[in-house]
Amino acid sequence: MAIHTPIDTVRTPAPGGPPPGAGAARRLRRRNTLAGWSFILPNFVGFAALTLVPVVAALALAFMEWNSYSTPEWVGLDNFRRMVGSETFWTALYNTTYYALGHIPLTLVAALGFAVLLNRALRGVRFFRTALFFPYITALVAVAVVWNMLFNPDAGPVNQLLRAIGVDDPPGWTTSTTWAMPAVIITSVWRDMGYYMVLYLAGLQTIPAELYEAARTDGASAWQRFRHITVPSLRPTTFFVLIMLTISSFKVFDLIQVMTEGGPGRSTLVLSQLIFREGITQGRFGYSSAIAMVLFVVVLVITVVQFQLQRRGER
Repeated sequence: MAIHTPIDTVRTPAPGGPPPGAGAARRLRRRNTLAGWSFILPNFVGFAALTLVPVVAALALAFMEWNSYSTPEWVGLDNFRRMVGSETFWTALYNTTYYALGHIPLTLVAALGFAVLLNRALRGVRFFRTALFFPYITALVAVAVVWNMLFNPDAGPVNQLLRAIGVDDPPGWTTSTTWAMPAVIITSVWRDMGYYMVLYLAGLQTIPAELYEAARTDGASAWQRFRHITVPSLRPTTFFVLIMLTISSFKVFDLIQVMTEGGPGRSTLVLSQLIFREGITQGRFGYSSAIAMVLFVVVLVITVVQFQLQRRGER
């Protein structure tokens, strides 16, 4: 009698056939793929309908003349030639750059400084963190109205304080062509620094405490620890903050629209406002789309340069 061992009952796959369990693995991958698309698809549809399609349409309209009542007419580069010859465009570009050069570094320094200060075990630290973040979630119209009252040249607390410390002729702030943009920058920094402070706090809490302890043991001062440990460790966070600040600074619209409406004169007119005026107010959608494309290219170039500098710094 032949004795059958358990090994005789083991099934071996046919040569060239799929390994055992291959069908179950494929079904699992298919199910995971469908689950992933079910999460991504609603957001992608919204992005395509509300962002991608308008961007493509604006790109096409930049080479056309259209006022929403007539058929779009192809005009080639006429909109861009008109833009180059427009003094208002160059003024808006200058004001946008002025705002960005003031808003970006001041917000970054303020956010980092408060993050370092509030990363310690202080009494009431949660209250102060919340207080600094609160302006970012406050209605922008309320922020603009309150700061307009603070900057009132006659009865505002800011000028009253300046007079109290001996400044005989304080600035006119939002009523002055010279001081209107600094007033907007101050307001914007106050509103935004809390949000970026939270990002820096998250970055600070990922730095190992052993690095600071070793530096203290070696006799490093607080400034040396900040310079040689904190700043290099926060490089990815700083890069992200710079990107976000750059984009938000060049597309600023609502704060200036509420505070100054681009005035006095054209002293605070920025590119986003010019796009709004030419497109929505004047109905010149082709020309406004051309300005929008220039703004997009400017932000894209600056962002690419920042990415290249970041990669070079990592090497």
